[in-house]
Amino acid sequence: MKVTNVRIKLVNTEGRLKAVGSITFDECFVVHDVRVLQGEKGMFVAMPSKKMPNGMFRDIAHPINIEARAMIDKEVFAAYEEALKSAEVETV
Repeated sequence: MKVTNVRIKLVNTEGRLKAVGSITFDECFVVHDVRVLQGEKGMFVAMPSKKMPNGMFRDIAHPINIEARAMIDKEVFAAYEEALKSAEVETV
């Protein structure tokens, strides 16, 4: 399985949410609502989730091993950094 496309949209907010996007795998399966968040220990990629009746959030889709998580993080953070660079160019 390979990440074949990542689309990231920067979020203009003072909060923890920095970007929202989607990941395409093998040009045939897409996961929407992937988020880049600022956490207490740094930036992280959050997979799509829904709020449960008890107030907790449960992932709808997520990697099930370390290698898949690392691949997703790498590609999403690369797209996020590229989006930040593009935003800087637009504001100059």
